[in-house]
Amino acid sequence: MIKVGILGAGISGLSMARLLGEGFETEVLEKNALPGGIARTKDIGGIPYHLVGGHCFNSKYPEVMDFVFNKILPACEWKKVERKSAIRLHGYEVNYPIEFSIKQIYGYDKELALKMVADFLNSQDDTDYANLEDWFVKKFGKTLAEEYFIPYNTKIWNNDLTKMSHLWVEDKLPVPNRYDFFDNLTQIAAARDKMPHTKFYYPASNNQNTFIDALAQGLNIRYNYSVTEIDSDKKTGQWIVNNELTYDILISTLPLKEIPILLKNTPDSVKTAGEKLKYNKISNVLWKNRPCDKTWTYIPEKDRLFHRYIHIGNYINPQQDYSISEAVGVHTFEDMMRSGAKDPFLTEAIDHHISDYAYVVFDENYQESTRIIKEYLNDIRFHTLGRFGEWQYYNMDVCIKRAMELKNVIV
Repeated sequence: MIKVGILGAGISGLSMARLLGEGFETEVLEKNALPGGIARTKDIGGIPYHLVGGHCFNSKYPEVMDFVFNKILPACEWKKVERKSAIRLHGYEVNYPIEFSIKQIYGYDKELALKMVADFLNSQDDTDYANLEDWFVKKFGKTLAEEYFIPYNTKIWNNDLTKMSHLWVEDKLPVPNRYDFFDNLTQIAAARDKMPHTKFYYPASNNQNTFIDALAQGLNIRYNYSVTEIDSDKKTGQWIVNNELTYDILISTLPLKEIPILLKNTPDSVKTAGEKLKYNKISNVLWKNRPCDKTWTYIPEKDRLFHRYIHIGNYINPQQDYSISEAVGVHTFEDMMRSGAKDPFLTEAIDHHISDYAYVVFDENYQESTRIIKEYLNDIRFHTLGRFGEWQYYNMDVCIKRAMELKNVIV
């Protein structure tokens, strides 16, 4: 039987192990005491505190929906939630996505709304983008880009958008055509965000960990195991982990930038490429708050530390008044408290967390560095998978989809 080692028990690694099934002897190596990676939550008095982002589930891929609902956690054990998101703009709130909320903006600032309309309808999208900032300007027009997309994304990436690639953005943002935009203005037809997560699923148990634990059920997982070295036996072709565990096939969901260091005899050029890859950490706080009916609130204002609120209390049943504030980078509890004190919406800080890996950064080194590393790993038949393994901005469903695709390669 073929022995497969999977490094990391996040959504990608767990999905890979479940998908391989019969015909493979699979072992998952996980450095933590529990599965789930960045998707795992911390339970605070029955409230699911998401430590890295607000993970929820939906997908445009039927095979992913079938896998989750028919093989992992039945559809009857999920709650369907309608996405109700807001954007804070100049002291008032409008609905997300902003390009469908021009009428609301017009009620607060007629001149700004008129500029947004004129720039959107006159934008020239030539499909040739110099950088991420250029992508926003060409897709949405100068005013919408400068009022929302550029400042918000500058905050969440903690980077100059002129030095970032636009490649991450596909399927991550709703991009309206001119007809949808104009229909919304004239009320001929109400244009809406058509992205998969306009409605999403959250476990009826009120905690994402229910799905994670169902995904991990029955798998051979070695917990509290840190990978410090990876080698290969030139005679047998087997992979050797920490000079003690051997596998015929090795699949890594560990951060791509760490692999050149873990692998023995990696060329210096590949190690250098790994050193150039950047990522962001996330600091957040769980709060009690005043009542609201939103799921997310986005905050582009430059004078605010937080870039968004995840209103996690509205994911669960019955709904409760809890939200998570997020800020990119490392920020102390005191920093977060000072920022939260500026917003009467937040009433009491409950808990604080600083992540390690949260989001990869698509900067000027991204394309060349990932190419060098992935070409080398492909040559030595070393498989990588998932958000950090592939150094991509993947949601949970795409991680599952990528595991399905890799399974087809292996089988």
